[in-house]
Amino acid sequence: MPAHRTVDSSRPRLREQRGWYFYDWANSAFATTVVTVFLGPYLTSITKAAADAYGFVHPFGFEIKAGSFFPYMVSLSVLLQVFILPVLGAIADYSHRKKTLLAAFAYLGAFSTMGLFFLGGTRYLFGGGLFLIANLSFGASIVFYNAFLPDISTPDERNAVSSKGWALGYLGGGLLLGINLFLFSRAEALGLSTEMAIRICLGSAGMWWGLFTLIPLAALRTRQPVKHLRAGEHILTTGFKQLRHTLSNIRQYPQTFLFLAAYLLYNDGIQTVIALSSQFGQEELGLPIATLTTVILMVQFVAFLGAILFEHLARHITTKTAIKLSLVIWSGTLVYAYAFLKTETQFFLLAAVIALVLGGSQSLSRSLYSLMIPKGQEAEYFSLYEISERGTSWIGPLLFGLALQYTGSYRIALFSLIFFFITGLILFSKVNIKKGVIDAGNTVPMSLEP
Repeated sequence: MPAHRTVDSSRPRLREQRGWYFYDWANSAFATTVVTVFLGPYLTSITKAAADAYGFVHPFGFEIKAGSFFPYMVSLSVLLQVFILPVLGAIADYSHRKKTLLAAFAYLGAFSTMGLFFLGGTRYLFGGGLFLIANLSFGASIVFYNAFLPDISTPDERNAVSSKGWALGYLGGGLLLGINLFLFSRAEALGLSTEMAIRICLGSAGMWWGLFTLIPLAALRTRQPVKHLRAGEHILTTGFKQLRHTLSNIRQYPQTFLFLAAYLLYNDGIQTVIALSSQFGQEELGLPIATLTTVILMVQFVAFLGAILFEHLARHITTKTAIKLSLVIWSGTLVYAYAFLKTETQFFLLAAVIALVLGGSQSLSRSLYSLMIPKGQEAEYFSLYEISERGTSWIGPLLFGLALQYTGSYRIALFSLIFFFITGLILFSKVNIKKGVIDAGNTVPMSLEP
């Protein structure tokens, strides 16, 4: 018989779940307002102001094209996460500090984001450094946040709890982005310069992140670890040892790691479509920036509905089938974009379809993975999940860029991303979810039954 996770009575568990949802609401402001919309263009303009006559800056003796500085900061922050997050996850599993680490990295990220309000002039290194800290902290806090999911929900609640968290995140990120876009559009009427409006928007994301993080910190309980240090062991060295042990014992949980491989592929496709769809709309369809920004805002609110819709769908057709359906739809959107997409109205409709499957594919993937994690290793395994989500995010853009370079066609470049969805779907279809759950010592929920 599979081991059963001890779960508290329903009322305290419901309180924790409601508080837990709000960390998605809190941190999504950073992803939408800072990363997606405002910081990239603004930091690039500051870097160009600091550049020499040839358009280069020279941080720490390296010669970097001004326009490449922000993408390099994104890549560096992701690379650091690849090395740091698994060790942090292992440390969290051996201590009772999961909530403390969530708070520490959430507020380190929030205060770094608030500091972007003071970004101006030619201080590109100041802005790059703050973003590096904020994005690294964002990824680390998500590891500890996700690791609470098995603690606060039964296996049969897992889809609903994960989906509500994702949905509230899209809603919160979209709400602040809408407020900030309104402020930005009315800057002149409010007596603000464009630069000051952007700085207020950036700082507001940090304030939003920090303020609403108080809700989950008040609701979530500190739990004692399942694993304990032996006499004479130090938690830091044990973290490195546990990571090595986990990676060397992959064969014990083959279905879990097969799922991670599938997720690595199809999520890379998802992240690349999100990152480059605006460029496609601008360069291939000639859509103005105002239209593209409106689409980004719309996606946040439609994805809220998508997360809820796919959770209900999973109850009737199983979680695995719902995820497979989402990947088929993702593939269909790329075929449509390649062969039929021509007008602004079609772009809006396609973005709405993408938003529906965006919320569903991400929320159900998280809940499914949480069922396949051995008890006591939640933070460590979710650090590997976070790396699968972020650590390979350069592969999709690379394929897109190569296809564009050698064909000159944005349509072919976008269509090339279907590789990630098809191969991810094939691998995911081979995952024996029930076996993975049982191998991890967990209870098989009703949502996995046909």
